[in-house]
Amino acid sequence: MSTRIVQFGTSRFLQAHVDLFVHEAREAGQNIGPITVVQASGSAARAGRVTAFGRPEGYPVIIRGMVEGLPVERQVTVRAVDRGLSAATDWEALKALFANDAGIVVSNMGDAGYEIAAQDRGPALLAGGVPLSFPGKLAALLHHRWSEGAAPVTVLPCELINRNGEVLKAAVKELAIASGAPAAFAAWLDREVIFANTLVDRIVSEPIEPVGAVAEPYALWAIEAQPGLALPFSHPSVVLADDLEPFERLKLHILNLGHTFLADIWAREGRPADETVRAILADDAVRARLDALYAQEVVPGFQARGMGREAGDYVAVTLDRFRNPFLDHRIADIAQNHGVKVKRRIKAFLDWLAGQPGAPATPVLDALVARHAQQVPA
Repeated sequence: MSTRIVQFGTSRFLQAHVDLFVHEAREAGQNIGPITVVQASGSAARAGRVTAFGRPEGYPVIIRGMVEGLPVERQVTVRAVDRGLSAATDWEALKALFANDAGIVVSNMGDAGYEIAAQDRGPALLAGGVPLSFPGKLAALLHHRWSEGAAPVTVLPCELINRNGEVLKAAVKELAIASGAPAAFAAWLDREVIFANTLVDRIVSEPIEPVGAVAEPYALWAIEAQPGLALPFSHPSVVLADDLEPFERLKLHILNLGHTFLADIWAREGRPADETVRAILADDAVRARLDALYAQEVVPGFQARGMGREAGDYVAVTLDRFRNPFLDHRIADIAQNHGVKVKRRIKAFLDWLAGQPGAPATPVLDALVARHAQQVPA
């Protein structure tokens, strides 16, 4: 099987997470990559990145933070990416690459990345044009790969969506049916394409233009085991796990929930436009509100689910990450797609606790969810 990775998404997160891991694995002599980065959105604002990804000199990733109480700073020049493509303008080249050379597919298309455009539901999906949505693009490319008789492929989505591999596969199969694709294509998807559930965790706080990023030392890429799936490469931050739910719940309902709670305070209380997580937590009153939320609602919620110790430990690590003196994580960035994040990070936590014996009262989280529901009706 080819080891080339086709990556959908040009984000600084992927640059300092998957792409960095692949670079370090290659430097250690492992046969993985290279990576082709695909701009799937067609955003003109990010068009410059497409060309920059093809530079042979690579791009910088700066790792700054605290490890076991000591400051760490290092810079890595990532050379795992050898080409950038735009789905909008390089569709035929992308189809050829996907059919003939791809072994692994990686994606990170944001919180709304699996939404399906209405125009993609129907026979037009496979008529040769460029689909609008990411699931539409992936379905069309997989159909082209199937029609060319290509080898199996593994899809490793990195969106922060629960059971992301299963959700993405369901979207692709739904589109295949709506397009009128032969039943043999759906059978090939089940037989030859692995859609893995994964979880990613790393704070990537700043871009370096045109390509590059600043990130914290902590990083995790947990991939759920399933028959036929092997890790694409070995790396200290890449874990094959029997069950992702403990990783997912801790990250989503502690780190991400904390971010969304702070973003809500920032937006409602008119705080400085360029305020960072570190800066807002330097305000003792805000820090006390976050501490109380974790101590009175979040950790007791995990305790009711039998994960109290793990939650307490993860809160301590999370607060250290939030206060990273080298990391300027702008709350304005966190606040993007706020409504979706409230639903996935906070409402989902409350739903997880609903009816659970020993579940705590959650007045602060209840009020936040109710406030948002009033502003943006479902």
